[in-house]
Amino acid sequence: MTAETLTYAIGDIHGCADLLDALLERIDAHAAGRAKKLVFLGDYIDRGPDSARVIETLRKLQWREPDDVVCLMGNHEAMLLKTLQEPGALDHWRVNGGDATLTSFDAAGPEEIPGDVLDWIEGLPTLHSDDLRWYVHAGFRPDAEVPDPDPESRLWMREPFLSAEHDFGRHVVHGHTPQTRGGPELKRFRTNLDTGAVYGNALSAGVFSGQQGRPTEILSVPAR
Repeated sequence: MTAETLTYAIGDIHGCADLLDALLERIDAHAAGRAKKLVFLGDYIDRGPDSARVIETLRKLQWREPDDVVCLMGNHEAMLLKTLQEPGALDHWRVNGGDATLTSFDAAGPEEIPGDVLDWIEGLPTLHSDDLRWYVHAGFRPDAEVPDPDPESRLWMREPFLSAEHDFGRHVVHGHTPQTRGGPELKRFRTNLDTGAVYGNALSAGVFSGQQGRPTEILSVPAR
């Protein structure tokens, strides 16, 4: 009998590299040698102190275990990419935390961020799935086909997704909307793992099995 693979989905990191390191240690201890998959839900950059190191950590994880590490795009990664394509997008990104990202890369502007980093960000998917779950940064439109084909919705959606209590056929695991009460938002049809790490709260991961769509456990590392 093949041992079950555990899936760990990690909420919005936003440059909190120390919290990410601590959470990865916690995940390794929890897995205790069992097969595992890591799914990162986007928003690796902006606002926090060390976006560059967060991305370095994620890329190393993917390099070591390419089949078992999934990194989704978040709206903050999308905002960075847009600065390279659209006039006027730079100011919008910078006021939403982009200045912290530039500082972490010692870059005067987004065009000075290393090309391999920008290529990696550009190649990030907006959706991942397994038999029981959809993994997405922000959410889906309740009235769209499933899974929602619109990348903007996947990256930016809040309402009516958050209040709809809609069954998308699989449990939806997402981030994007920070929770301020110390833990994730656990609903019947969705789980929000953005616990506001960059605002002085914990960085959290949901533990998922092949037995049910909802998380079996939550692992959190509090801000120091």
